[in-house]
Amino acid sequence: MKIAITGASGFIGTALRRALSGHELIALRRGHTAVAPDIMWNPDSGHLSPRDLEGVDAVINLAGENIGAKRWTVTQKARLLESRTRGTALLVRAFERMDRPPSVFLSASAIGYYGANCGDTVLDERAPAGNDFLADLCVEWERAALAASDIGVRVATLRTGIVLDPSGGVLARQLPAFKLGLGGRQGPGTQWMSWITLTDHVRATRFILDNDSVDGPVNLVSPDPVTNAAFAKTLGNALHRPTFLPTPMAPLKALYGSELVTSLLLASQRCQPRRLQQGGFVFEQPTLDSAFASMNIGPSKRSGTHVHSGRER
Repeated sequence: MKIAITGASGFIGTALRRALSGHELIALRRGHTAVAPDIMWNPDSGHLSPRDLEGVDAVINLAGENIGAKRWTVTQKARLLESRTRGTALLVRAFERMDRPPSVFLSASAIGYYGANCGDTVLDERAPAGNDFLADLCVEWERAALAASDIGVRVATLRTGIVLDPSGGVLARQLPAFKLGLGGRQGPGTQWMSWITLTDHVRATRFILDNDSVDGPVNLVSPDPVTNAAFAKTLGNALHRPTFLPTPMAPLKALYGSELVTSLLLASQRCQPRRLQQGGFVFEQPTLDSAFASMNIGPSKRSGTHVHSGRER
């Protein structure tokens, strides 16, 4: 297949490019120049030539400004929304002007669609949208992508949970403290975390790409969500480190604001990958124990330390 990818240099995009190396890949890059086969686009100015996408079989849209990098001011919220909806809408407008639009469009979204305060409710793709900032952002983001279905493109919106890999993302930021024995639960620890390994996220994306029967929203999460306290305990066990020190929330709220911290660190979202499982997808790392074991993040066996894993029950 000939596949175009936005956000190709990001945490997920880089891993996806490696996994799709057997296909003809084109990265959509911002800037004034792009070296073939990559092409230039600029969502802010609305620049994307439909001619550059002719012959592309699939487009995977991962572009968007980092949601947790800055305090959520009114201006920053607008930037976060526009960095997702402008680019997505620009791609769809290009599809509409192509002689042969791509057959499939996979566009990123997030489990933030369901809102931050879902408690113990089990959420599959049939659950309604929440009513906070991230939920509104995801609704608009998905709406922009689903417009491509009007011209016969198969569209799947990838509602991604917490992606785990030591190379980046949440886990890379947490590992230094946990390796020092300074990691622990965040807030009450009772909030649910819906996660997926980077390996399974990439595998699931490829699965959706190859299966014509999968469209609409798809939860990219493992079938085994855990509470935040259980997550901390399991990570500590994998590292052979204690986890009795809770993460101080006050400094984080002072730096990033209460809304961001509540929405990203204290949110409770107990999601299930119904669409993936119905389609026959099999997870390589379905549990947190198997996830951490696959990453080899624990003490080296050569040190004489016995490595084991476990989880809070």
